[in-house]
This record gives sequence, C-alpha cells and structure tokens, in this order.
Amino acid sequence: MRNIAEFTLIGHVGTIKQVGKTVRVTVCANYPFKDQGGEWQDDQHWNEVTIFTKSIQGYVNEHVSKGDLVHVRGRLRQNSYERDGKRIYTVDLIALEFGRLAQAAERSAA
Repeated sequence: MRNIAEFTLIGHVGTIKQVGKTVRVTVCANYPFKDQGGEWQDDQHWNEVTIFTKSIQGYVNEHVSKGDLVHVRGRLRQNSYERDGKRIYTVDLIALEFGRLAQAAERSAA
C-alpha cells in the first residue's frame, strides 16, 4: 500500500534563498475562519517550501519575486536531526509544482 501526503498553498512570497543545493521560498498563506461572533478573521501562516528540482529552481529564480501571489503543490516529508543531544522532528514541504499567479502590486504598476 502506498500513501502520499500532499499539500497545496496559495499565498504571497516572502523570501527566496539558496540553501546548499536547494532553493527555499517562504509563502504566506491565509486561513480565514469565523470567530465566535460570526465575523470572518484572517489567520496567516508563513510556510517554508523547499525546492530540489533544478527546473523549478530556475523558474523561481527567474520569474518569482517577493510579494508575488503563487500556487505551490507538493508533498510532505517527515525528517529528523539531532541538536545538542536531542532529536528534533520536522515536516518539510517539498515543491513538485510552483507557479506565479500574479506579480506583486508594486512591480506590476512599475
């Protein structure tokens, strides 16, 4: 039996950085919810997406900038490492698809 854990994000880009052989992009996604008074509230979270695929890295480096609205689809990968004698567990967001939906407002107006 094969199980796949996937994710989809739509949000705005914060930072793009090269980390070793990967590119890491932070994406701010909004998760709206209704509060106890029935009013919609925004609940924003920053998600760091790791890109291993060279073609996607090239696309992001060439076409994506801070503030752009993007769509990312990928898989979840559980990982662990040791720090100061303690085991640290993480869940990595690995991009399989990455596309720009709209340029940041300040770039498209220029």
